[in-house]
Amino acid sequence: MDVVLAPDIYVNASVALGSPPERVVQRAFRGAGKPKTSAWVMERVQSMLHALPEFKDDAVEQQMKTIRGLVEIVEKGDHFIEDWREALVALAKSAGVGRVLTDHPDLLGSTRADGIEFVSSEHWLAEQATPPPPPVV
Repeated sequence: MDVVLAPDIYVNASVALGSPPERVVQRAFRGAGKPKTSAWVMERVQSMLHALPEFKDDAVEQQMKTIRGLVEIVEKGDHFIEDWREALVALAKSAGVGRVLTDHPDLLGSTRADGIEFVSSEHWLAEQATPPPPPVV
């Protein structure tokens, strides 16, 4: 997979079945190899799920166990909770990709940071469904 997923994608996929984030996650987990993530992303996902009233502690732990079994942690940098841009750029670079999928409005407002592009789940899904252009003759 040529992208990494931001915490909001994992959380939205966990609570909104059939949504673009959930379809992105399903596609990511179906590919060859495990999607790459970071300890920072996993901590944010767990924290965000704990904040949702519909997710009891046992459900959060089960969801985190499921996610951990499906991903490869490749970046362990020390970033503060609010350092979304910096943490996700570091993850993308560690994973060797140039794009981060997120629906976080602050990140989508600026499309690039240090050479890394932030793309919405809906935009990425549309890209995946669009056939490549015909060859130039």
